[in-house]
Amino acid sequence: MSIPVLSFFNNKGGVGKTSLAYHLAWMFGEQGKRILAIDLDPQANLTAAFLDEDRLEDLWEDNPDQPNTIFRCIQPLLEVGDIQIAERIKITREISLIAGDLALSGFEDELSNQWPASMGDQNLVRPFKVLTAFWQVMQQAAEAHDADLILVDVGPNLGAINRSALIASDFVVIPLEVDLFSLQGLRNLGPMLRSWRTLWKKRVDNWTTPTIALPKGLMTPIGYLAQQHGVRLSRPVKAYDRWLNRMPLEYRQSVLGKKVSKAPAVAADPECLALLKHYHSLAPMAMEARKPLFLLRSADGAIGAHSYAVQDAYKDFQKLAKNVLERISMAQTA
Repeated sequence: MSIPVLSFFNNKGGVGKTSLAYHLAWMFGEQGKRILAIDLDPQANLTAAFLDEDRLEDLWEDNPDQPNTIFRCIQPLLEVGDIQIAERIKITREISLIAGDLALSGFEDELSNQWPASMGDQNLVRPFKVLTAFWQVMQQAAEAHDADLILVDVGPNLGAINRSALIASDFVVIPLEVDLFSLQGLRNLGPMLRSWRTLWKKRVDNWTTPTIALPKGLMTPIGYLAQQHGVRLSRPVKAYDRWLNRMPLEYRQSVLGKKVSKAPAVAADPECLALLKHYHSLAPMAMEARKPLFLLRSADGAIGAHSYAVQDAYKDFQKLAKNVLERISMAQTA
C-alpha cells in the first residue's frame, strides 16, 4: 500500500505554497508524524528553506553523481538507465527531505514526449517509468523513512513537471492570495486538475498488463486557504473582502466542478482550511534563524510582543495541521 501524497499547488506564483509546505512539515513533525518532504519546483525554494547556503553548496556542487537531489535520482532515465534510490537529507528525527535541483527543468521535455507515447499499444514500460518517476522515487524514500505522509512543493505553472507531480498526488491543497488573479487562476487550475485526472486514468486503463506499480492520480482537492488582510485602510479592506467573499463559490464551481450558485461565507466554509495571519514581524527572524515561525525563541529575537505572535502562530498552524489531516481522513473514507 502506497504512502499518501499531499501537494501544495497553484498555477499563480507568490501565494505562499513553499512556506506552507515548510511550516506544515515542521508542525506535523511536532505532532509526531513522520514526514517526507520533496521539492519538485525547479526553483528549489523548499530546499533553500530547509538548508543553509553552505549545505546547498555542498549538495549541488559536490558529488554530482550521487542521487542526493530529485533530478539526480531520475537523470538516468534521460539515457537508458533506471531511477536511483534517493539519498534523503535528515532534517529532524521526523522530517526527511528529497532535495530540489535547478537542473530539474531539464526533465520537462522528456515528460512531454512520453505523455502521448503512454497511450500507445506497445513498449509502454518506458513512458510509464518516466511519467511516474517522481512517484517511484518518493514512495521508495517514504518507505525507507517509515513516513506517514509525503508533502510535495511544486512550481507555479501547468507544465509537464507539475502534471507528473500531480499524477503522483493523492491530495491537493490550494493556497490563495485574496485578489482577482487568484480567482482567475482557479478557473484555469480546476479544469486542468480534472483533465489530468481523467487523462491519467485513461492511460492506466489502456495499459492492461502493467509491469510496474502505478499511482492512482487522484489529486483530490481537500481545501483552500488564504492569508488575512494585513492593511487596515478602507479601500484595500473593501477590495480584500470583495475577493474573499467570492472564493467559496469560485472554489466549488471551478475546482470541485459543482454546479452551484451559492456557497457559505469563508468563516463557515468547510472547504476553507484556514485564514492565516501574515506574521510580517516574525518572518525576518525565522529566515535568519532557519526555523518555522512558531518555533522561534527569545535567543532568536522573539521577545515581548514577538513572543506572543510566536504562540499565536503555533496555535494557527496546529489547527491547520489538524484540519488537513481530518480532510485527508475524510477523503480516504469517502
